[in-house]
Amino acid sequence: MQTVGVRHLAAQPDLWAARQQMALSLGWHIVIACFGVGFPALVVGAEALGIRRRDPDLRRLARRWSKVLAVLFAVGAVSGTILSFELGILWPGLMRTFGDVWGLPFAIEGIAFFVEAIFVGLYLYGWDRMPPVAHVLSGVPIVVAGVASAWFVVTANAWMNQPRGFDVQHYLATGEVVLDVDPWAAMFNPATPPQTTHMVLAAFMVAGFGTAAVYAAAMLRGRTDRYHRLGFLLPFAMAAAITPVQIGVGDWAARFLADNQPVKLAALEGLHRTQAGAPLTIGGLYIDGEVRYGIEIPGGLSALAHHDPDAVVLGLEEVPPDERPPVAVVRTAFQVMVGIGTGLLLLGGWFAVVWWRRRRLPRSRAFLWLAVAAGPLTAVALEAGWVATEVGRQPWIVYGVMRVEDAVTTAPNIRFGYYALVVVYAALTVGTVFVLRRLAASSDPETDEVPQVAEHPA
Repeated sequence: MQTVGVRHLAAQPDLWAARQQMALSLGWHIVIACFGVGFPALVVGAEALGIRRRDPDLRRLARRWSKVLAVLFAVGAVSGTILSFELGILWPGLMRTFGDVWGLPFAIEGIAFFVEAIFVGLYLYGWDRMPPVAHVLSGVPIVVAGVASAWFVVTANAWMNQPRGFDVQHYLATGEVVLDVDPWAAMFNPATPPQTTHMVLAAFMVAGFGTAAVYAAAMLRGRTDRYHRLGFLLPFAMAAAITPVQIGVGDWAARFLADNQPVKLAALEGLHRTQAGAPLTIGGLYIDGEVRYGIEIPGGLSALAHHDPDAVVLGLEEVPPDERPPVAVVRTAFQVMVGIGTGLLLLGGWFAVVWWRRRRLPRSRAFLWLAVAAGPLTAVALEAGWVATEVGRQPWIVYGVMRVEDAVTTAPNIRFGYYALVVVYAALTVGTVFVLRRLAASSDPETDEVPQVAEHPA
């Protein structure tokens, strides 16, 4: 597409600061948001299993995890609020032009957030005050609302990759008026299925591997009692089971890009020239317009993108240089994500083989060290995936329709807002870590009281 629009009369000298501020906010919030999506399922699942099996260790885990859930929910609410303000403050051109088109998922996400907040309060207050089964059921809406919140927000981002729900051709011709607005078509755009599925699964992986890493570290320090083994087993098994599914969804997303965002796919793979039987290069660095030092698989990219090793894959040469993303950044981020994902798959396979053969966790300290590393590395893979997604769309804020410089505010000195936000997020990080550490130090799993479940004959 070619964009024809009304450029800002005054250039924004702080465009870099606006981009960095949004990147910082998104990058910080996305990790907390992932725990908000995936962690409630662990909490409610542990309590439900504890009740069903009359297992006090599982119920102690659920009770302790519910306190962590409360802290992360509060912090996520703060960072999410900052993001909502930044959309209007930093990108008024985007919101003014397309607010009617893509505003619906944000409104529905707000409803999901309030539902989640209400039931988080009920769940936390309900310990010892509600019958066990009723208490578990009060946690189910937290799980559903958390997933729904993520789904609706990601549909908005998917729309930025595949804009629908308005007369695109009219806007490209005039650059002034958006006609024939259809918010539902915008929300259910072609990018929504692969992108929302990829994100929700990633959230469960971050929550699972991140939680398991804490208990793996404790086990390395000698705390191998049943409570800590369960604390590792439940989240790790969940994340390990999701990992191969996520890789399959990644293949789906790659084929989607080949058909709908070929320039982004070319940037992800560092492919400059359009060619049949395009090779897939594993590793390496993008230098001076080509990938060097990587392992090349002939026809691999064509097979990945089109399930045909002889298929034609479009290269970066298909668009002018000013419409190409920064390839080195995009490709490096993509390689990091894929590399970590492959490592997580192998680690999960190790766990699955030992569990299948011996019905126990691997006893190797190397496995536990790798499980500790898997926690932060999963978050790194998440961030790398979002860098590939967002930077790979550049220079467009709305793909093929609006460029970033046409959406940013013309207000002066916004770099000072970025500097202030660095301080805010540094304080949030320190405060969150401090509270979680105090919470861990003040709780003793051996003395945590849980209400007794009435014994019934089997």
